[in-house]
Amino acid sequence: MKSLVAIVGPTGTGKSRLALHLARNLNAEIVSADSRQVYRYLDIGTAKPTREELSAVPHHLIDIIDPDEDFSLAQYQQLAGEAIAVIQQRGKLPLLVGGSGLYVWAVLEGWQIPRVPPDTEFRNRLEKQAAEVGGEQLYQELLKADPVAAQRIDPHNVRRVIRALEVSQRGSPVSKLSSKGAAPYDYLIIGLTTDRAELYRRIDARVDDMIERGLVDEVKRLVEMGYGFDLPAMSGIGYRQVGMYLRGELDLAQAIEKIKVETHRLVRQQYNWFRLKDERIRWLDIRYDIEGEAERLIREFVR
Repeated sequence: MKSLVAIVGPTGTGKSRLALHLARNLNAEIVSADSRQVYRYLDIGTAKPTREELSAVPHHLIDIIDPDEDFSLAQYQQLAGEAIAVIQQRGKLPLLVGGSGLYVWAVLEGWQIPRVPPDTEFRNRLEKQAAEVGGEQLYQELLKADPVAAQRIDPHNVRRVIRALEVSQRGSPVSKLSSKGAAPYDYLIIGLTTDRAELYRRIDARVDDMIERGLVDEVKRLVEMGYGFDLPAMSGIGYRQVGMYLRGELDLAQAIEKIKVETHRLVRQQYNWFRLKDERIRWLDIRYDIEGEAERLIREFVR
């Protein structure tokens, strides 16, 4: 099997920065495993690599669809597999980099993903229900229908909750349909982590930096381009809260605080996908020299 290295962990741990260093030193290319960076124009709020970083090292699966286009896990898995194959054919090492656990494990474990077509009527009914009574009721329904899938889904991510219910109502829970196939790669997983209080501090500083770099203007520009807040792309952390500010539902300070709180919640959710006790993951504490240790682990792995 071909070699593949994954760089995983919660948001704010510097996965992209480490990947850039490794790609430069190990003749590698980066395949993004970030469910938000696939969208064009969503740059600041998704912590997307800069133009200079994107040009310095080949990146794949960033800026591949418009914010109003549908994008599924099955599509991602296919595109990631194609990108990895191309990189390997060039004699380079693919680095799968991101914190979207669904994307990462679908690739590493070769999930057999169901091609369940969308049920527009079912979705519309549940979206209306969520708007009227809130998404918590839908999440409670998912806990009964597919508790395994529910544990891995953020209760506030109404779109994903509805999709899981949509699949489950066909009689096959998401957790069973997305079954593991034969592992297609010989892989090494490097996880980045640190003390939770330190991680929250870093996240809060990054949110403040995003605001300073123009996140509010980015969201305004997206709205002017015709992308509404009902789109999945615009429901992500940062974009949703800034939208509430622009509609006068929050002041800016409240919106910023909500972004931080929701990002902390996301971190806890990501640790459900990447567990510290998972023996497949070589965890590195970002307070120390992770670049040298990660490079050593990879050189040992490929040798």
